Amino acid sequence: MIMTAQERLDDLALLEAADPGGMLRQVASAAAQVRTAVRVTAETDLGPVVSAGRPRAIVVTGMGGSGVAGDVLSAVCGPGCASQVVALHDYQLPGWVGAADLVIAVSCSGATEETLAAAGEAVRRGCPLVGVGGADSPLAMLAEQARAPFVPVKPVGMPRATLWGLSIPLLVIAERLGVADVSAEGYESAAAGLERVSHLCRPDSESFVNPAKTLALELAGTLPMIWGSSPLAGVAAYRFACQLNENAKYPAVPGVLPEANHNQVVAFDGAFAPWAAGGAGAVPWPDGPAGGVNEEDGRPPVPLRLVILRDSREHPQVARRREASVDLAEQRGIGVSELAAEGGRPLERLASLIQLIDYASVYLGIASGVDPAPAAAIGDLKDRMA
Repeated sequence: MIMTAQERLDDLALLEAADPGGMLRQVASAAAQVRTAVRVTAETDLGPVVSAGRPRAIVVTGMGGSGVAGDVLSAVCGPGCASQVVALHDYQLPGWVGAADLVIAVSCSGATEETLAAAGEAVRRGCPLVGVGGADSPLAMLAEQARAPFVPVKPVGMPRATLWGLSIPLLVIAERLGVADVSAEGYESAAAGLERVSHLCRPDSESFVNPAKTLALELAGTLPMIWGSSPLAGVAAYRFACQLNENAKYPAVPGVLPEANHNQVVAFDGAFAPWAAGGAGAVPWPDGPAGGVNEEDGRPPVPLRLVILRDSREHPQVARRREASVDLAEQRGIGVSELAAEGGRPLERLASLIQLIDYASVYLGIASGVDPAPAAAIGDLKDRMA
């Protein structure tokens, strides 16, 4: 018997069997990660960094699921931050980074080669350094040799599922330096919000009342274009695309408004848009083995779907652009999904978006018959690089 995507998600026994790596349990640990990370970072001696005063810039170096921590710090600190916050995903530090700048190296395993290379360069340049990641790791040893603070993080499973365990230490450090303003109440509000979303998206909640399952089913069989309506929501859009890549083994195109209105929106009239809508400049799906229009509804085999991540702090003109973008997509027959951030504080708003989309990415993998946990291609690449 052929099982539908919704049946895979709504049969609890099937759902659990399809997630042998426990990715759903890992996602559900988010609130506990926040509380643990606040405590562990508070217990870490940050004196060598704090005593140096507020840095000119904070450069966060990290890759993959660990690297998103730098984007989270930048989003929560916001454009009015007293120090520049830069998320670096590379082997080398920018040429301008020097002794006046703090480098935070983040690696869940503590063995990421790009992160270790950048952290070693920071030490050679005389930059203050903080390590965040796996205990008893090469990164921990590097920090010890440099007499730099190190915040140990116990992974809950995959690095991509340890986002809050890796991100919260950065916020606590930034607070100690007078760069961020979160507060104990802010961390607890974010943790409570993560618990609230987890309850709504729990595995035994059926798809018609489960927002993450609903979103996964909307995305199934489409090519998602994910747009954030603010820099903060743009970080969530990037996170969503990465989670779809890793948990569902699924492609996605992230973007942020207003920039996406100046380039990505043109795809509304391209080969992945519904041909039958006949928008300006629309062309039929190309002939050939990989092409062909669905004869029943005139849609391409993999139609676009626009996903809007809406932030309550979006610019008024961006709000108008968001509304116009949705109208434009719907006029062309492109499906639209909209998610709204909840809460007032930046961390709370970002957490509310990320928790829902993390669940949705796992559910999409399961709905597609894919085991969410393995990342075989990453392992194959590492073997080739060894």
